[in-house]
Amino acid sequence: MSSTGPSDTGPLAPARRWTMWLPLALFALFVALVAYGLLWPASKEVPSRFVGQALPEFDLPPAAAGRPGLKRSDLADGKPRLLNVFASWCIPCAVESPQLARLAAAGIEIDGVAVRDRKADLAGFLERNGNPYRRIGADDRSIVQVGIGSSGVPETYLIDGRGVIRYQHIGEIRPEHIPLLLDKLKEAGL
Repeated sequence: MSSTGPSDTGPLAPARRWTMWLPLALFALFVALVAYGLLWPASKEVPSRFVGQALPEFDLPPAAAGRPGLKRSDLADGKPRLLNVFASWCIPCAVESPQLARLAAAGIEIDGVAVRDRKADLAGFLERNGNPYRRIGADDRSIVQVGIGSSGVPETYLIDGRGVIRYQHIGEIRPEHIPLLLDKLKEAGL
């Protein structure tokens, strides 16, 4: 005699075999998705949609003693320059300081927008890291930062002589980025 138990010949038999493999198939799909994400990660940069457009109107008060504030007309005087969005509380901003000093020493004009900063903190930051800026505007409410499409600090924009954003560099400037920035400045008419 045969034992009584589930039969392989009943109407549900193929479905039982398929459901037995479902957890393994789902796990394999999960592993494949994780591997894809590790091998081809999505970009974390949020580029400004304002590249190619004129800067918005703004007039920022001075953020640091000994440097004037910053307004849009300062950036449309016929000479290309860099506009650096930074803050004293930003560690990558300190990391990029030697590169900004190097660019300033090469004759590149750099203006700064200090985001949500206190004058005393900014003074200490500039004393520790140097001051490559011709002008520094205080953007206490991030109005200019948001107005130019900046998603964080530091970010550096190349502004042509007419006040149009020509290039956006997201993150700190490292030594290997200097040749690219110099090329972009030459393209903008420096």
